[in-house]
Amino acid sequence: MAFVDRYLPALLTQAAHQLVGSFTDVVRSHRLSVLEWRVLATLADNDAMSVGQLARHAATKQPTLTRLLVRMAQQGHVERGEHGKDRRLTLVRVTPTGRALAWKLMEQAEAQQRTALQSFGPERLQQLEELLRLLIDQHGTSADVAGSLV
Repeated sequence: MAFVDRYLPALLTQAAHQLVGSFTDVVRSHRLSVLEWRVLATLADNDAMSVGQLARHAATKQPTLTRLLVRMAQQGHVERGEHGKDRRLTLVRVTPTGRALAWKLMEQAEAQQRTALQSFGPERLQQLEELLRLLIDQHGTSADVAGSLV
């Protein structure tokens, strides 16, 4: 068996690419990059997050995210503000406009995921989700390697 056929990061990247499929085109049709979509989807179910937390959840580097947030704020999708107790932290919130867009896209993403994974059945899908969450929890999400999986 070839190395990439047993190398977990390569398998995960290939699987993610297969699952995303044409949804990237849907995201782009709303004038969003895939990273902007991940940011909106992450914030849609949260009150506010620090830039560092958001970078980890969106799987990107903090400087990249900081630049992106400026553009997203100008578009009216997010707002940034100071943390009440720690002025060094910047908190990011999704705006009502950004949340509405995120929810609309999340519905489409979930529909596409259901279609793509229907052959797994609910039990195997739940097992897969649990294994992936366990992997993430045990090893953390490192923004330093985001986008560099081969």
